[in-house]
Amino acid sequence: MVIAERNTTIGASRAEHDLSTVDGHRLRSHGGVSEQPVPFVVSTKLTPDYAAIAGSRRLRNFDIFDFVLNGTA
Repeated sequence: MVIAERNTTIGASRAEHDLSTVDGHRLRSHGGVSEQPVPFVVSTKLTPDYAAIAGSRRLRNFDIFDFVLNGTA
């Protein structure tokens, strides 16, 4: 997963992205992963501690890394 900072576009190089065909048109992002609600799906049973955390607060997209690496049984 790659997430860019605000006002940054990710691409191999400027030369590989010909924007001349959209000249004069306003471009916008559809929002990054960090800006959207995303499903939180883990295919392995959570430990009791992590299951309690999941039941006690709203999980955010960045929580998935901690849960998968540290919270599966």
